[in-house]
Amino acid sequence: MAPPPAGGRGHLLAFAVLSASYFAHIGFFNPYLPLWLKDLGLPIFIISLLTSVQSITRVFAPYAWGALSDHTGQRVLLLRISAGVALVASLGLWWNGGPWWLGLVLLVMFTHTSSMMSLTEAAMAHLVAGDWGRYGRIRLWGSAGFLATVFIAGEWFERFGMGHFPAWAGGTLAIVLIATLRLPDMRDPPLAHAAQKEPVGPVLRLPAVRWFFASLFFHVMAHFAVYGFLSLYLDSLGYGKGVIGLLWALSVASEVGWFFLQGRLLGRFAMPRWLLICGVAAVLRLGLTTGGGAWLWALVCAQLLHALSFAAHHTTCVAMVSRHFPGRLRGRGQALFTVIGYGFGGVLGVLAGGAIAQHYGYVVMFGVATLLAVAGSVCAWRTQRLESGG
Repeated sequence: MAPPPAGGRGHLLAFAVLSASYFAHIGFFNPYLPLWLKDLGLPIFIISLLTSVQSITRVFAPYAWGALSDHTGQRVLLLRISAGVALVASLGLWWNGGPWWLGLVLLVMFTHTSSMMSLTEAAMAHLVAGDWGRYGRIRLWGSAGFLATVFIAGEWFERFGMGHFPAWAGGTLAIVLIATLRLPDMRDPPLAHAAQKEPVGPVLRLPAVRWFFASLFFHVMAHFAVYGFLSLYLDSLGYGKGVIGLLWALSVASEVGWFFLQGRLLGRFAMPRWLLICGVAAVLRLGLTTGGGAWLWALVCAQLLHALSFAAHHTTCVAMVSRHFPGRLRGRGQALFTVIGYGFGGVLGVLAGGAIAQHYGYVVMFGVATLLAVAGSVCAWRTQRLESGG
């Protein structure tokens, strides 16, 4: 099938479909990968090592692909290549060759799926041109895709067990590949790449940018307690897979609500102020998860705060990166967002979280994550002061 013709509405629809399919894959893969690895009989620390592979690839893959996209302007072609290689690599999940084999398969998969986040964000930021209401309408499709698979997969695995996990991986990645083939062939003008490559160093030396990236690092590192271990934590407390899936779905439902309304809400405060608001919401969310795991109502409140601690934070970060890294810096700027937050922050969050959980338990691990969220909020406050001239 041919891609839709170029045009505003066609572009929006194509990226909405890609967002829905990509996050539908993430919606089943990330929450249930630790449970599948546990079902294979692996210990907690090995599980944390294998789940950290995704974050490890985000240290190098997004910036390499972002730099390549800035140089060539071929972001859509690179998205198609990434989806195709990830699909082929997922076939290796059918063979249980032990931790080393699984680590290799996940490394190849995540090297390519991790690149898709920054490539897609760079293309979408260019498409919406600062209209974050339009961005929200595209991104809520991704949240809806995540919501569908996290709930359906939870019920499926509860009823039939974790053995079908590889089939879910291949099926969802096949849908992602089809979605990339439907994208319009968007390319940056060749003249933008004929000029001398613009350096990122001067931007990174700005104090406000450094404090922003520090806030991002601590904020995302804290959240990897949720991304990497919430399912295992809830499982250890006796919650069933259906309830676990429902709690994940609840967080994404709040995310959908935010993306639907953000066009009307974001204008009420400057982006640096939103960064601080999101940081405070993260502290509350992780604090509730730490102290209220035994009470379902506390977990419900914590998951509802996902609307601010993730959804609003994500849009705020994309907007701030787009402002500080315009034009030929766009691909590398969005890649730095992924590398610093979900790369370095994710690696340390998952590895440290696994070690702490294994030796001291999940409650202590979530307590440490709460302190990291406090550090991220302090950095966000400093960013706001610098951006406002204080």
